[in-house]
Amino acid sequence: MHRRSFLISSASALSIGALGLGASRLRAATDCSAFVGRLTAANDALVPELLRRQEESGAVADAYGISNVHDTARLIAVLVAARHAAGSRYFRDASLLPPLARAAGYLIGAQHDDGTIDLLATNFHSPPDTAFVVETIAPAAMVLHRAADEAEAEVAARLDSFLRRAGEALITGGVHTPNHRWVVCAALARIHERFPDPRLVGRVDQWLAETIDIDPDGQYTEKSTSVYSPVVDRALLTVARLLDRPGLREPVRRNLEMTLYYVHPDGEVVTEASKRQDKYQRGSMARYYYSYRTLARLDRDGRFAAMAAQIERTAEPQLTSELLTFLEEPEFGEDLPAPRPLPTDYARVFAYSQLARIRRGAVSGTVLAQNPTLFSFRKGAAALEAVRLASAFFGKGQFVGASLDVRDGAYHLEQHLEGPYFQPLSADQIADGEHVRMAPNGTLAAGSRAVRAQSNIQRLTSRVVISEESGRFRINLDLAGTDNVPVAVELAFRHGGRLEGVVPVVGVEDAFLLQSGAGRYRLGDDTISFGPGRAEHRWTQLRGALPKWDGQSVYLTGQTPFRISLDIS
Repeated sequence: MHRRSFLISSASALSIGALGLGASRLRAATDCSAFVGRLTAANDALVPELLRRQEESGAVADAYGISNVHDTARLIAVLVAARHAAGSRYFRDASLLPPLARAAGYLIGAQHDDGTIDLLATNFHSPPDTAFVVETIAPAAMVLHRAADEAEAEVAARLDSFLRRAGEALITGGVHTPNHRWVVCAALARIHERFPDPRLVGRVDQWLAETIDIDPDGQYTEKSTSVYSPVVDRALLTVARLLDRPGLREPVRRNLEMTLYYVHPDGEVVTEASKRQDKYQRGSMARYYYSYRTLARLDRDGRFAAMAAQIERTAEPQLTSELLTFLEEPEFGEDLPAPRPLPTDYARVFAYSQLARIRRGAVSGTVLAQNPTLFSFRKGAAALEAVRLASAFFGKGQFVGASLDVRDGAYHLEQHLEGPYFQPLSADQIADGEHVRMAPNGTLAAGSRAVRAQSNIQRLTSRVVISEESGRFRINLDLAGTDNVPVAVELAFRHGGRLEGVVPVVGVEDAFLLQSGAGRYRLGDDTISFGPGRAEHRWTQLRGALPKWDGQSVYLTGQTPFRISLDIS
């Protein structure tokens, strides 16, 4: 949707009134009925398919036919939102009560005696996955509690039972990853809101004593920009709200401030530096919506308000679950400050992530060290997802810059490789014995090379310098040292566009050579130009290089010494 100040829709206001929350809470607000109305319609659209997937036990099965708590919890959230959003075609619909009761019953049955649940894909008797489920159903339980509808008493009682037992699990349970700590804290705070217990708060304080894992750039340990950073943001805001810990909003502010500079022109977020499963994936900003909107309201921050509005425009289909947030937190829909312009013209270095971001309006570039993707580029909707460099140097020539060095406005990356050969062991070394024995796989024991003298050492130094002017980038590549080493530069474009000026690589799907001149990648009205080309050989899948990118890959090839300048715009 277009930028606007927005609040709970008139339909949601009716539902909030039914929950016993006074209309006075809404008087200062502006109208956002269209947006919440669309969320309501989208939530309604989910109901038939989820009910179709529900089994007699109350469970919802995944795509593999495996009944599981997570999909069942989602069903509960969707049905509760449908029954309580006044604009819903299911508003107060009694037909939703039996499937709700069955689903809540399944949750209790799937809960272990220790209060935990399983994530059947990998984690069993899992406290953190229990916390994630609490985050899904606790808002629904709170909406039911406030509504005090006798028809929903059975469902509410079953959800309360699940939450109480989950609380016992989380008071003592452990975690796997850094973000789990804060998700568990948010779940403990939610359960404490419903069933106050000092043990729950004590456990939160025990985790918080470790301090929040945020670096000076404003990024969390996992650097997971599309999944776990926004999960952490929301968890910390939940604890701040429910346990009156306003200091926990500060790391969230810092992360949201940093993330303003990680957004591509089309509204996606940079994921290349992530340490988790979203690395190199298309990154939606949807999960940040709650945090940007919440702090825009609390801090009266116009940039955060503008980002919340942009997320609505670019990621609305992924925001359906926020309907329950509007119902649970009436203040969530209060009016936002007037928007201020978002940053669209900048060059920023994030040293702790070894990443630089450059944006000039509709053009966006990312430079990365400690990463096989050394550069990525966006122009509107057109995406050059990765520029990668590899050589056939002893099977270890995939280029990864050791560090990001910024000098004279340019970004420098370097890699130094050695390829030694090994001398015979001395008589004394042979007498020692252990390292001359064969390993079970038929190779010398692991320590053998470390103790041998080296000779015939070959060296290869790769230097990359990236410069930018007015949204036009030049990548200078210089590989020198050992001569005649085959080299391939890969420009990996997203599937869906049309390439021009390139020729197919025989026998490799979606692989092309840029032999000379400039190539073009077109997607809709957006065009990325790149070149000049160079193709001294047709070997693109070099030994030791990463597999071809999942996209349309254009290659430039040669042998060392290899020096080219590649322009991208």
